[in-house]
Amino acid sequence: MIRAARVLPLLLLPLLLVSCGTEEAGAGADTGAAGADAGTGGTDKGTGSPADPAELAARARALGIAPEHVYVTEAPGFAVAQQSVGVFGGDGFHTAYFSQKTHAQFELFVDRGTLTAENCPKTQVGQGSGEAVTCERDGDGWYRKAGGRHEYAVPRDGHVIRLVGDANGPDRAVLRAAAEAAHHPDAAELTALLPPAPEGAATEPVERGDLPPVGDGAPDNEVGASG
Repeated sequence: MIRAARVLPLLLLPLLLVSCGTEEAGAGADTGAAGADAGTGGTDKGTGSPADPAELAARARALGIAPEHVYVTEAPGFAVAQQSVGVFGGDGFHTAYFSQKTHAQFELFVDRGTLTAENCPKTQVGQGSGEAVTCERDGDGWYRKAGGRHEYAVPRDGHVIRLVGDANGPDRAVLRAAAEAAHHPDAAELTALLPPAPEGAATEPVERGDLPPVGDGAPDNEVGASG
């Protein structure tokens, strides 16, 4: 089941971006897309210096995002809509890419799970609208359509990377190229994409002292259980 995204409504993005502009993360503005086959699931790194894993973890977790879910991509004429960057569902990732020239946009979602022939038609496109979903296998990924939306979805390492747009917006070739180019950010891309973590922000999940090491995991309310 697709969970609701805690992100900026995309209908507001064109108005905001006219005055605020877009940010080049993933070299998405006026550059060609990298990659050779959507089935490869893209590359793991950008072309610059690798991002510091600790820095990536701190920035991502400060926003409630699992570090492994942070991706950027490339598409000619498109750049990250900085206002759209945020958490999706529990600890997934979301951002939108916007073209200042055409005002077209597509979204990048990353969330836990996988996509198979069995569950593909049952999984909504984008954030879901209830229409019937059609699935077409493309290498290791899927080209999917529902109502007026379409997407490329690539399962990888316990999560799914999805590039979603309006059917009358970016065409299939644009979404496919963006799927091919999706990768974890390099150092420069990370700096442009996610804000620095607040000083003293936790980089690991907080351990609760009231959860017993054995049993069903129910909190232990005895005096002294939490210190």
